[in-house]
Parts: sequence; C-alpha cells; structure tokens
Amino acid sequence: MTTEVEHGPGWYDGDTATLGDRITGAREASGLSQSELARRLGVKLATIRTWENDQAEPRANKLQMLAGMLGVSIMWLLTGAGDGLEGPEEHAKLPDDLVALLGELRQTRLEQARLADRMGRLEKRLRLALSQGV
Repeated sequence: MTTEVEHGPGWYDGDTATLGDRITGAREASGLSQSELARRLGVKLATIRTWENDQAEPRANKLQMLAGMLGVSIMWLLTGAGDGLEGPEEHAKLPDDLVALLGELRQTRLEQARLADRMGRLEKRLRLALSQGV
C-alpha cells in the first residue's frame, strides 16, 4: 500500500512543478488527505494517486471540481499561472544540488509514466494478437 508523501520546504518551483505537484500542494494546503479528496470528488483513491504522480490527468469536469474544492483556478492547476498557491518563502530555498536531484526525479517519473503507458499499449496489442490466434 502506498503512503502519502509529505512535501517539505522547497517542494514547489514554478519552473518545474507539474500538474501533479500543484494538485498535491493545493490538497495539502486545504488540509485534505488523498482519501478525503477522492471521496469528495467521487473517484477512487488510486485515481488521486495517479493524478498526483503525473501518471494521468483529470478530465475537464473533474478538473473543474478539483479547482473549486481546492480553492485554486483551473489555469493555475494546469500551468501554475493564475490564482493558486504561492511557492515557499525564499528562506526555504533548497541547495542547488538538491534542486537538480528533484528535477532529475521528476524527469525520471515522467519517463517511467511514458514507459508504463507504452507497455500497456504493447500488452493490449499482444492480447489482441493472441485472441486472434496469431
């Protein structure tokens, strides 16, 4: 079972924050757990986790509900511009080597999500081929 990750100072960088980072930050700032947010939105806990891990994106109707529930604009969730959360104070700035590690981790997470998606498509093609007796 996956546990919720707490983000310390420096979790947010406007240049590198993803949709998942913004959803997580807004949810935490609202004092909601992943489970509570899932219940209120009428989605599964796994759905919230995939959004926060940038493995999937909410559909437009859920994005609108999410923004309203978290008190941020849809534009901020999507791009980081507009009404949303402020980043951490400047005194919470992380050392450059940690910022680089965070960037590399986010990039690796995105690559992993792309590979998982590709593997899913390949598996679907394989199942189809097997069902057709090829």
